[in-house]
Amino acid sequence: MKRTLIVLLLSAVLLAACGQAAPTQSQTQDQPVVLVDALNREVKLERLPRRIVVTGKASLMILDALYMFPEAKERVVAFEAVSQGNLNFIELLDPGYAEKAFLKRDAGVEQFVAAEPDLVILKSSQAEKYGAPIEALNIPVVYVDFETPEQYYRDLELIGRIFGNPDRARELIKLYQDAAAEIEQKVSVSAYKQNVLVLQYSEKDGAVAFDVPPAAWMQTLMVQMAGGSPVWLDANIGSGWAQVSIEQIAAWDPDIILVIAYAQDPSGVAAQLKADPQWQLLRAVREGHLYGFPKDVYSWDQPDTRWVLGLRWLAARLHPEVFGQTDFVQIARDFYQFAYKIDNASYDANLLPNTQGDLR
Repeated sequence: MKRTLIVLLLSAVLLAACGQAAPTQSQTQDQPVVLVDALNREVKLERLPRRIVVTGKASLMILDALYMFPEAKERVVAFEAVSQGNLNFIELLDPGYAEKAFLKRDAGVEQFVAAEPDLVILKSSQAEKYGAPIEALNIPVVYVDFETPEQYYRDLELIGRIFGNPDRARELIKLYQDAAAEIEQKVSVSAYKQNVLVLQYSEKDGAVAFDVPPAAWMQTLMVQMAGGSPVWLDANIGSGWAQVSIEQIAAWDPDIILVIAYAQDPSGVAAQLKADPQWQLLRAVREGHLYGFPKDVYSWDQPDTRWVLGLRWLAARLHPEVFGQTDFVQIARDFYQFAYKIDNASYDANLLPNTQGDLR
């Protein structure tokens, strides 16, 4: 009898200890949290935010990252009603999309007050334009970057803390880090580093322009991570896209040319350039190495969640001897399933018809 009583008492103590070690979800959400953002600011909140607002330049890319977390559907309550391309991706993900509050571009502070946020998330580049007026209303603001792979890892960890879901953050970070590590290992055995030119193609008032990205931007970093040598580094030391001439392109005479076209079908643009007699003088065109950079909702070259798809595509283009034939449609299906819980049927119905570029 005494032994039974001791066992029962020990069991009660263990159960109590377990309860203290693993508080309930509601208890966790009601506890204060301290966040350190991209500007290395400490933001103290009384509890995990329940009404999150996203705005400012490139806010759609922030939303794409937030919606990789299941909590976003309930807690993100207001954002700008804009989309890139023919598909409203956030509407596809969020059954409650119609009930969100939609902010106007360059929203005034009165719109933020009306949304009743307990946290606003902005790009760090928007701190002066948007952040200062919002913070003046005693509304907490957290800044993110999401511009480079390292910033992606850091900012995803921050979003995991905002949602109280660090496990999901770790899963997502691992997705990107594993892909980068695998590609680094495979391209390191290649005997030749190809000279690569990334060009953004644009048309305005009938005039065609070609631009190259800065050295610190994702497009350049991806080429380097994929085992290529960007030929344009000395041509752009600025903070944005820099226009280049066909004469400069011919002088570089790269092994591979990758054409980004945000407003057109990249495959169509690539075909148009291949048919141009002036472009046919370029070695990359003569040897069949001019490609349209893939895109679906966003172009895969951008610092959006899809940059991991662009990195895999780039590596396979630069090193076919290492990667062989690659099914990028299936790679995209797997990514959307893991990142957004989009099954194959939904991918085939919604995303595949909006996919363009030289995937094969």
